[in-house]
Order: sequence, then C-alpha cells, then structure tokens
Amino acid sequence: MASTEAAKRVALGMSGGVDSAVAAVILMRAGYEVVGVTCRFREGEATKSAEADAQAVCARLGIEHRVALCVDEFEQCVVTKFVDQYAEGLTPSPCVGCNATCKIPSLIAAADELNCEFVATGHYARVAQMIDTGRFAIKTALDQRKDQSYMLAMLRQDQLERLLLPLGGMTKTDVRLIAEDLDLPVAHKQESQDICFIDGDYRSFLAERGVMCTPGDIVTVDGDVVGHHDGLERFTVGQRKGIGVAAPKPYYVIEKRMETAELVVGFAEDARVSGVVCGQMNYQLVDRLDKPCEAQVKLRYRSQLAPCIIEPNTAGEGVHIVLASPEAATSSGQFAVLYSGDTVLGAGMILEVELV
Repeated sequence: MASTEAAKRVALGMSGGVDSAVAAVILMRAGYEVVGVTCRFREGEATKSAEADAQAVCARLGIEHRVALCVDEFEQCVVTKFVDQYAEGLTPSPCVGCNATCKIPSLIAAADELNCEFVATGHYARVAQMIDTGRFAIKTALDQRKDQSYMLAMLRQDQLERLLLPLGGMTKTDVRLIAEDLDLPVAHKQESQDICFIDGDYRSFLAERGVMCTPGDIVTVDGDVVGHHDGLERFTVGQRKGIGVAAPKPYYVIEKRMETAELVVGFAEDARVSGVVCGQMNYQLVDRLDKPCEAQVKLRYRSQLAPCIIEPNTAGEGVHIVLASPEAATSSGQFAVLYSGDTVLGAGMILEVELV
C-alpha cells in the first residue's frame, strides 16, 4: 500500500514538448505534486535540447526536474529489435513496443526511486477501470484527430493501474492555449513525427547497423518479372512511390518474400487484405478470449477502425482476425489493435497478412 505522501506524487514523463508541459499543469491543478522526469534514451544534441526544454518548463512551473538514464534499455528493447525485425522482412512499429517495454517501465522505475505512486504522460488517450471486473484499459481520446490509444495498446495491467493521462479529454487547441496563456517556453514548439532514433532515411540507418540487403526480382501478383530491386529491406508493404518500375497504373508493394527475395507488386485493387494473423496477444479489457467475437480493429496507427471477427487460436495465444470487408494493405510487424467501442480490447503483432 502506497503512503499518503507517495499517492500525491506523480512522475510525469517530459519529452521537452508542449503536450507533456501542459500535462504537468493539468496534474498540478488537480492537486498532484509533479516531478518532471526526462528519460534519456539517446545521446546527442537533440537529446540535450529536449532536456533543456523540459528543464525550462519545470523551472517556469516551479516543479522538480530529473533526468533518468535509459540509453542501454532503449538500445536493447527498441533499436536492436527494430533492426532485427527489418532484417527478418517485417515492417516494425517501434513506438508501440517502446511504450510497453521501455518508456513506461523506465518511467515507473524512476517513479519508484522518487517515491511516486503514479506515472503520467502527455499521450492523447484515457485510462479507465472497469466496474465489473476491476481491469484497466485504454480508451480513445475525446479528440479523435489526436487519439493515441493505438500507441498504448500493449501496456499491461500493472502498468495501466499506475498511469495517468491528463490530456485524454482535451484538444490540441486547448493544450496550445493553456501553454500560451502561461507563457510556457515550449508553447509554440512543433511536434516531431519521425522515428526518434533515426536521423534521415531509415534505409541508411539499417545499413549502418549491418543489415545486408539482398537483391532480387520484382514480380507481379501473377508471377511476371517486371524489374529488379536492391533489397527487400528497402520497401514497405503498401508503398506506392519509389518502387522503380512503371505501369499504366501505379504499382503498390503487396508482399515481401524473404525466402526467394521477390518483391511482389500489384495495383490498388490488389493491395487489399481480408484478414491477419497475430501472435501473442496483450489483452486489456478482458483477461483472455476463448471464443470468436465481434470487434473493431486498426491495422495501422493512422488507419480507420474496421469491423471484424476475432477468432482465438485454441492452440496458443494468437488470434485470426477476419475483416468484415477488405481493407488497405498492412504488413507483418505492424500491430493489430482491437477495440470494443471506444475501449482497447487487446493488441498483438501481425505475423501473417491474408490478401484478398
């Protein structure tokens, strides 16, 4: 049981951006004693700048700021896994895995050292506890344009029960206005959209990390050879530009066949999927699924919710997700996040993609 003193304290992950800065304000207004924690995942000038911004915000708000050193953990849990998955022919989604295996665990470790019962982030999502089961689950943000529930779908119960998400009921406009009104140093700071550990093109990054590209044929869905490529690792399923072959209609990457080094391309009507197979699932809303059920699924972070049937694999922990109607192509390595209404039911990594 946490002490009363600890229960009033929250370790807030501060990246140096406006979202985490305003999250600190909201928590303070709610009566929490906030400690700003910047987890140092990388070395370099960008990291120094982010830490300086976070420190400036904490100074402006009059709260404590700490830096937690997490470089080794980030390298092992996120960067190395990213490289390995690309080498296996997957198209990873590193941020989803990072939140569950590195960012939130690192923040919780810092919270324990700082005698904080709770941790918080500036994600646009909500945490709810189910009345009937007591389980915790992520719910979508009220501002659907900024919803980040997908990114938190792999969090476990022990992580969710300590997590606060102050921005889940706010819009980005609200956040900017609060930051401007309080004259916070990061009020007009732009968001970062790229993978945080890659400066420039990911292909160059992979090459620097020793991922050897194997050349091969570019073939159509009918098996016709239409060109050659210099490495499957340089392509992503669903990609339209930069394939290097021309046709009357744009080609899309449909599949990467690692065993034959073939890059399969097709037209828009070919780049559709009817279902996916996921590996081990992380369930939030329920403990497990024992029988088929209806739900909705996101097959990529920015994709729309799609109706589906979930068919649990009785032989293991995976599931077969059958789409109600074909959806735009996704790829193995991405995450399928399942929803029941506005609540995350569960999530798992896509291992197989079933084309229409």
